[in-house]
Amino acid sequence: MRFSNPGSLFAASALFASTLLPSVGFHAAHAADAASKPAVAAAQPADAPPPPPVDPNSVVATVNGEKITLNDIRKSASSMPPQFRQLPQNMIFPMLVNQAVDQKAIQIEARKANLPNDPEVKAAMENAANTALQNAWLSKQVMPQLTDAAIHDSYLKNYANKTPEKEVHARHILVKTDAEAQDIIKKLKGGANFGTLAESLSTDKGSAKNNGGDLGWFKKGDMVPAFADAAFAMKPGTYSTTPVKSQFGYHVIQVLADRTVPVPKEDEVKDKIRQQLIQQDVRAAVDKATSNAKIVRFGPDGKPIPDGAQPALAGNPTSK
Repeated sequence: MRFSNPGSLFAASALFASTLLPSVGFHAAHAADAASKPAVAAAQPADAPPPPPVDPNSVVATVNGEKITLNDIRKSASSMPPQFRQLPQNMIFPMLVNQAVDQKAIQIEARKANLPNDPEVKAAMENAANTALQNAWLSKQVMPQLTDAAIHDSYLKNYANKTPEKEVHARHILVKTDAEAQDIIKKLKGGANFGTLAESLSTDKGSAKNNGGDLGWFKKGDMVPAFADAAFAMKPGTYSTTPVKSQFGYHVIQVLADRTVPVPKEDEVKDKIRQQLIQQDVRAAVDKATSNAKIVRFGPDGKPIPDGAQPALAGNPTSK
């Protein structure tokens, strides 16, 4: 449990949401099929010149005359799960060709059945197209800025010149009243086990179940001020002899250990910085898009609501 209240982060993963990619099920089925057949590598003399570049538009198969090109196979290969990319190339290629043939055949049958005009299918296809469009626009806004130089600048700004931070490893017992906390302190002074009391008495059931009130390691900014001030003022191996009041109730805190964490090297936080920049840039791109649009929201009565007001709907808007 953490007692900080961080703002919700924009779901940057939407930037990378993929649509119309081959499913893992397709990959697995064709990998099994390919594995059951001997892989034959073309013999080539050691001193033979390298083969000429292959035209990405070269046709590798047709289904009812509809072409599947080498470029289609390359795109499919780029979406393969990592475990399948480890397979030999002479196994992967026929697997992907067979997969593409199966998919093309299914698409042909689906069109014969007039499924593109089925209302639910049509809505799903439109939704997929809109998602691809959104992701393409966001990618063009964000990816050009996601450079090594931008990551390095962020590291210099947010890490390089920071003072090493202290962390505390603590556990706590949370109760509703000062009297309950006082009673717990009295029991601790009488020799009671902190973890056992946490499991039976703490209202913070998350940490109570996690090894007797254990909160793990945390920095001062991770907790609400009252809790953090008390915990960071204590010595390892001690517990608070007076209740610590916060907006959550009354805490009895036990500090197990403390440590100073060195400033991380850039390589250690590079991926974290990358994700932070993606989230930051996606949010900025979304703000840019909405600022260029005229947006009107409506209330349950069908009338426009003021800017900044939250839309509301009677009943459950997600049920049919």
